[in-house]
Amino acid sequence: MSASGTAATGQVEHMLRQVTPGRYDAYEALLRALATPSTGQVWMLLWHGQAGSPDAQYANMEVDGHGYAPCVTSAQELSASGWNRSYEVVDGLDVARALYPDRYGLWLNPHAPGGGVGIPWLDLRRIATGLDRQPAGPLRLSEPAVEIPQFYALLTQNAHRTPAVRSLRRAWVQPALGAPYLAIGLDVYDTSPQAVDSVRAMMQQSLAAVPDGLPVSTVAMSDEHDPVVMWLRHNARPFYDREAHAPAPSAAPAPAAGYGGPPVQPPAPGAY
Repeated sequence: MSASGTAATGQVEHMLRQVTPGRYDAYEALLRALATPSTGQVWMLLWHGQAGSPDAQYANMEVDGHGYAPCVTSAQELSASGWNRSYEVVDGLDVARALYPDRYGLWLNPHAPGGGVGIPWLDLRRIATGLDRQPAGPLRLSEPAVEIPQFYALLTQNAHRTPAVRSLRRAWVQPALGAPYLAIGLDVYDTSPQAVDSVRAMMQQSLAAVPDGLPVSTVAMSDEHDPVVMWLRHNARPFYDREAHAPAPSAAPAPAAGYGGPPVQPPAPGAY
């Protein structure tokens, strides 16, 4: 292995050693190391085939009902794991892009004392799409308690004037790291450039009624992999619904735990 390769694996393994339950800052640092091509290589364990072959298939394991692909973080860890089949050295960014659409996570060094560290598929999605573009989990999501009737009234009025908008939902999002914010779920009929521009203009016009210092973000309700969207679909009724011809009452579910973060339960021995 080259000197640069040694440094790369050293960075991932250094971050991995810092991760403990509740240390979300260390977990985020691990995600950033995996997301960086110069530091994020992992040794993926292959259950079938050889590296680069059409029939190559990652090994898999299940923890608490969720699927993960196991990997190790260096040639030394590969030897320590006792894995006697093939493997493939891949950038963590590429692995994240391959696994998250099928809702598979990544488990680092499952053979290690304590069981290693699992990266849920939602955090692989963050790696694949940009860590700074998605909130850090676990998320706490609830019905917004902040009273901003002027904003909702203006947004509803502007939505009614924007034919592309079918409905609007809302959630209060508290990330593990960073400030909480109001999320508006946009359900639209049309995703053409003209329609997207009209929805963007609707939001910009409506934000004038938001109090200073209150962060507001939007999510597309068509995104099947977004954790905020998944919560909105199951827990929040629209506060604007064009097809109902009137604003619908909002449900008030209890706050729910989200995803991500350091695992607190290792895999069962021999799970991969």
